[in-house]
Amino acid sequence: MALDQDGVMLPRLRSADVARRGVTFGLLGVVPLVVVALSITDHSDRREFLAVVGGVVGLFGAILLVVGAGFWWASAGDIRRVRDWRTITGQAASVTVVGPLFLRSGLFLLVLGAAALGLCQLVAAAPYGSWLHS
Repeated sequence: MALDQDGVMLPRLRSADVARRGVTFGLLGVVPLVVVALSITDHSDRREFLAVVGGVVGLFGAILLVVGAGFWWASAGDIRRVRDWRTITGQAASVTVVGPLFLRSGLFLLVLGAAALGLCQLVAAAPYGSWLHS
């Protein structure tokens, strides 16, 4: 990979690539969520677990997404990867690395929270006696 005069890897990060990776990680994170949710045997406990996880994780993801987008905007196009941490020269320049990290983490958590809330609705609508209800 090529480096610019500051030692930052080129090409710089693009928002679409960061968003795509965050959503992909979030979709991969749904698999352990489903495994854990199905390991809870009581129907009301399973619904409560999914509702709480969906609400808390979704809220935290929204906060990280907004903060990450703000950091991305504040960095004025100087977006760097986490491995470019050694190239920052001051405290204020850390937003160039933290912005994409928060944005990716926020999207990951939003997808995970939405999946948890969707599973909660699916479990709540399951008929009595089905494998999803028991």
